[in-house]
Amino acid sequence: MNRLTVAGFVLALLWLAGCSPAEPPPPEPALSERLGAGHESGFARATEPREFRFPQDHGAHPPFRNEWWYFTGNLATPAGRRLGYQLTLFRIALVPEAPDRASQWATRDVWMGHFAVSDAAARSHRESERFARGAAGLAGARIEPVEIWLEDWTIRSPDGETWRLAAQAEDFGIELELTALRAPVLQGEAGLSRKSARPGNASYYYSITRLATRGRVRLDGQDLQVGGLSWLDREWSTSALAEDQAGWDWFALQFDDGRDLMYYRLRRTDGTADPMSAGSLVRADGSVERLDGRSVTLEPLRHWEAPDGAVYPVAWRLARAGWPALRVEAVFDAQRMDVSVRYWEGMVEVTEEASGRIVARGYMELAGY
Repeated sequence: MNRLTVAGFVLALLWLAGCSPAEPPPPEPALSERLGAGHESGFARATEPREFRFPQDHGAHPPFRNEWWYFTGNLATPAGRRLGYQLTLFRIALVPEAPDRASQWATRDVWMGHFAVSDAAARSHRESERFARGAAGLAGARIEPVEIWLEDWTIRSPDGETWRLAAQAEDFGIELELTALRAPVLQGEAGLSRKSARPGNASYYYSITRLATRGRVRLDGQDLQVGGLSWLDREWSTSALAEDQAGWDWFALQFDDGRDLMYYRLRRTDGTADPMSAGSLVRADGSVERLDGRSVTLEPLRHWEAPDGAVYPVAWRLARAGWPALRVEAVFDAQRMDVSVRYWEGMVEVTEEASGRIVARGYMELAGY
């Protein structure tokens, strides 16, 4: 699912491309003017299915205005200490063509990174955010081999099947190696994920839903050896959500029986679910079943109020015909990303309502609250 609307994360980034490092950002009214729909002009748009090629599509897609590489994972130490992580790098093009300037700081692309580690036992969530121009080697993407970086936050894949993630914040960090256990899953209509009825209001979207993970997490100067499962979501697009869509609730769930479920519930401004909500179920044998807004029901069961008063539904009842009812709930509530665009993102576990048995773990994102 697209993680941040263009209006959201451009607000924090837009000034970087037009200023020298010493210049302050322009006043906010100017930023707001630059976020209008007219800025789609000159960019490619996702309007019909395309052929996906790997490893090429692990790299950047400059004709489109924005894209992201989005990793989440549930990990554990040998002693059973449970940890979660998120590492996301975002690219956004501010203009369709690169500026014709000699300055090494000139760029059309601005980058943002979000990094977080959750500690279940300590009920602590640490997050970090950084920005850079796509210039002077500060941030960028290449294909041979695949490498995406924002300063020393890096995502590398030598062969398109194994991945190495590295990120360090003030008091936490990760060094992880991931191995894909599944081929990329094309979401939506052969990879075209429509977000509204408006033509072009869509993204190209694929996921690698199960990656065996090992490595280390650093917390407060201590290195913790970990293992577990990760998930990669990749999207690129130009258009944002429709005007009557306020946000989304996204679930990436890995079941103990080998199934993986992705579902996003697009939320209208009146709070109801948009019929364009969608997802997929990857069975243990690798076959994929598409899910639409009519096939899955999500009912909020419990809410958490953040310090600023925003209220997030952190427990849900997920139901589908032929399935046992499931309760999807935050491992602990305070896992909000308090960054330039606030959203809830964290570890969840899935319980079968009838038996009370934990049957899956994953990540949940709640945006637009």
